[in-house]
Amino acid sequence: MKVIDHIQQAKETLISFEILPPLKGKGIQSLYQHLDQLVEFKPSFINVTYHRSEHVFKKKFDGTFEKVVVRKRPGTESICAAIMNKYNVDTVPHLICGGFGINETEDALINLHYLGIDNVLVLRGDAAKNESSFEPEPGGHKYAIDLLKQVNNLNAGIYLEEDLKNSSKTKFCIGVAGYPEKHFEAPNMESDLRHLKAKVDAGADYVVTQMFFDNEKYFSFVKACREMGITVPIIPGLKPVYTKKQLTVLPKTFHIDLPTPLSEAVQACKTDQDLEKVGEEWLLQQSKELKKAGVPVLHYYTLGRPQIVANVVKELV
Repeated sequence: MKVIDHIQQAKETLISFEILPPLKGKGIQSLYQHLDQLVEFKPSFINVTYHRSEHVFKKKFDGTFEKVVVRKRPGTESICAAIMNKYNVDTVPHLICGGFGINETEDALINLHYLGIDNVLVLRGDAAKNESSFEPEPGGHKYAIDLLKQVNNLNAGIYLEEDLKNSSKTKFCIGVAGYPEKHFEAPNMESDLRHLKAKVDAGADYVVTQMFFDNEKYFSFVKACREMGITVPIIPGLKPVYTKKQLTVLPKTFHIDLPTPLSEAVQACKTDQDLEKVGEEWLLQQSKELKKAGVPVLHYYTLGRPQIVANVVKELV
């Protein structure tokens, strides 16, 4: 079932989760252990992130170095299928531009279509670790909107091989990312919103936001989107704080602010247990306010601490 259908048929705010594929070498049981404590809350869908290949240099016996391409978290497509099979929950695989050519992207979409997966979240993705700014793969997409258009083409039965006859149409529901505190590469919020509207005009069915810790940032973002003419559902993305390190890592990595009361409460914690309680309570109050405001979905980034998220959702349902 498509995400947009879940939203349109819902009578109250839905719940969804986002997970990482296990690191290479880890079995899928580690993923099931993560999800077992979450699926009891009957999420409408589960997002599975996609990770680009990385280039590493390995020293050879003759002292020279060989450039090797590795992927540390493979398996998004198969993980989505495994989750659907085990838990009977719809999944949303992420699609990214970085590290993938258009032919690889088409093949991935065909595989997803064969598996009965009809949702994708389209993202540009981050720059490679050895790059100061994002560089597309040769023959790949530079912007998320171009990737979105490729998905839409398949939905219309248009493949890269233009001479294909009687080609099958896919039926992907397409989500895109929104940034309540502005994408860090955008010169200003208005410019960022124009890019978002272009993606919606190109066929995006809904928007899911980057994490935020001040609900007013989300409410202001939604208001600005509506004034810009963006009418699709806007899903808030939420994440718990559970380490003091996050006070510097989150702003640096995601270019977001943490409210002073939250950062001060975290700094005052003496134990990890106290810190988790602070993060849990903050997330719970965020969730209650957003649910009361009638948001379509509460989307939780569960990476690292599924138990905190489970404790919060338990208070909501």
